Amino acid sequence: MCGIVGYIGTKSALPILVKGLRRLEYRGYDSAGIAVLNQQSEKNSETTIERVRAVGKIDNLAEKLKTMTLNSTMGIAHTRWATHGGVTEENAHPHTDCSGDIIVVHNGIIENYRELRSGFLKDHTLRSKTDTEILAHLIEVHYQGDLRLAVQKALQHVRGTYGLVVMHKNEPRKLVAARLGSPLVVGVGDKEYYVASDTSPMLAYTQQVIFLDDGEIAEITDHGLQIFNLEDQEIIKAAEHIDWNEDQAEKGGYSHFMLKEIIDQPTVIKDALRGRLVEDEGTAHLGGLNMTEAQMHSVNRIILIACGTASYAALVGKYAFERLAGIPTDVEVASEFRYRDPIIDRQTLVFGVSQSGETADTIAALREAKRKGAYVRGIVNVVGSTIARETDGGTYIHAGPELAVASTKAYTNMVAVLLMYALQFGRTRRVTVATGQRVVAALREVSEKMEKILRQGDYIKMLAEKYQHYKNFFFLGRGINYPVALEGSLKLKEITYIHSEAYPGGEMKHGPIALLSPDFPVFAILTKNQLYDKMRSNIEEIRARQAPVILIATEGDEQAKELADDVIFVPPTMELLEPLINTLPLQLFAYHMAVLLGRDVDRPRNLAKSVTVE
Repeated sequence: MCGIVGYIGTKSALPILVKGLRRLEYRGYDSAGIAVLNQQSEKNSETTIERVRAVGKIDNLAEKLKTMTLNSTMGIAHTRWATHGGVTEENAHPHTDCSGDIIVVHNGIIENYRELRSGFLKDHTLRSKTDTEILAHLIEVHYQGDLRLAVQKALQHVRGTYGLVVMHKNEPRKLVAARLGSPLVVGVGDKEYYVASDTSPMLAYTQQVIFLDDGEIAEITDHGLQIFNLEDQEIIKAAEHIDWNEDQAEKGGYSHFMLKEIIDQPTVIKDALRGRLVEDEGTAHLGGLNMTEAQMHSVNRIILIACGTASYAALVGKYAFERLAGIPTDVEVASEFRYRDPIIDRQTLVFGVSQSGETADTIAALREAKRKGAYVRGIVNVVGSTIARETDGGTYIHAGPELAVASTKAYTNMVAVLLMYALQFGRTRRVTVATGQRVVAALREVSEKMEKILRQGDYIKMLAEKYQHYKNFFFLGRGINYPVALEGSLKLKEITYIHSEAYPGGEMKHGPIALLSPDFPVFAILTKNQLYDKMRSNIEEIRARQAPVILIATEGDEQAKELADDVIFVPPTMELLEPLINTLPLQLFAYHMAVLLGRDVDRPRNLAKSVTVE
């Protein structure tokens, strides 16, 4: 992994490929490369494959390309996030076969690459330490003049996941793309086609796209596009229109995508709520659930499957489902779920929560849940993503393109959608109309309260300046604010590389308190809710150890000032909705800390936006 771009058409391929790679930078990467089929000149029609690769940023690749004259209207490109083999130019994509005639870019992992290397590829010369290079040589073994058929036969030997695009020197006007577990999209233009890991590289050129499904192979030429399955049967698919445009993927004048996406939250949460709240009935209606009332009543357990930030949004959902609907709810880390023996039956409702909709662990877990007979639904941001297509219903969170690797606005919109689902189930079971109406009214007020917090940006930046030299942080919360503490801690470590941990407030004295000292600040969430007094006692314990305390407190709580070195005040809201409000100051604090420390805020080291390998 991490990002693929391909082009075939009438335009110069190189600028399109480089621009496409830049559009995919948000996914995280450590090297990049491009290959084009290059016609020498009008007088010399000989076609050659020209490949350029570089370690580090795309700027390094672009610098190399400046010295070359490449006349091509077709090519492929890749940004790599290392999985097999170190970060070197030899391991960067694209990769070739022995002859150099076949060239491949690939996302995913070939799990049996060692067997293939030591088996019938033992006579081949391999130049990298990657699993991807194996694919080029497998295709070479099966190539007899038809690239698509060679790819099809080669993939029958492969165990693992792939999204790949292939070219061959002897078929100079053809791209072959294939997908299993790693997303690929084909953009349809005017006498031209684009291939990419997601839609962002092609939005400047077309909004007509075709999403490849698992087990499909696309053959793309100047004359058109054909899609086949691995049994060589043709599949007819119509192009879909994507509403996002290129402008939505720009920074909008902000220094970083992450800051823009934090500032976007009051707007995008309205998009998540729009048309889904029913004031008169005090409920929410998310039609994508695709369940009758009888089916909803039959659900006796809910499982929320997610990774990272999405799992913390899911933990908020657990509190909401149990309090509003009275349904026992578990949050499962997707990477662990499928490797034990989860207890699932036909009365279990499973939600997969993922910004990209392409998280490999979450997809695999949902497939396992579906095999066991559960209702399986998705909560995703990206239209047409794998989870959106493979589940039997669900909801788009409508956060718009999120291009910073560290999630912000997608997190809050996931929380909003989960709260609405909890309300929808709650109204069918135990929540009164009056209570439901209060929840609906409070959700309507969230956007304005977010705006109020964002106006404190300069103050939060000042706090970041004060605390930027500390090397460790604790984040504490209780009840519904424990997930907020987890998310705040994750944001800080993701983009600043500062060590931080999150705990339930009452758990601090059971071990972690040994670490407290004047050099170990604690960020604590002390808003006015049913656990206020309990949390206040936990903070007193921290102050007794002389650790600096920063509080998130409710406006008007003057007592909070007595407990803390610094306080960020937030507007009051219903307890279940507090994560929508209380998370924003923590996002801003992490952002300003990262900027002050000179970090690459939008693309932190070692991280990828869409994790398409297990």
